[in-house]
Amino acid sequence: MKSTLIKDTTKEERIALIREWLPDEDGLEADGGMDLWDLYVDYINGTKEIAECNAAFSTNYMTERDLAEGKLKN
Repeated sequence: MKSTLIKDTTKEERIALIREWLPDEDGLEADGGMDLWDLYVDYINGTKEIAECNAAFSTNYMTERDLAEGKLKN
């Protein structure tokens, strides 16, 4: 498997990788209305590695129960 690190890929290759990883065009919006392309824009632009984008998403994820209980992450 080829490296997915920014230093080893071009912007076009990163876009192609994201297209492989995300569902088809009809499924690009996650529950709650978030466009999944927005999650990876920093990776595509070469400012954050894919692992950093995934980690940022998972640390900000809140369930409906969290919201109902008033749990807010800062």
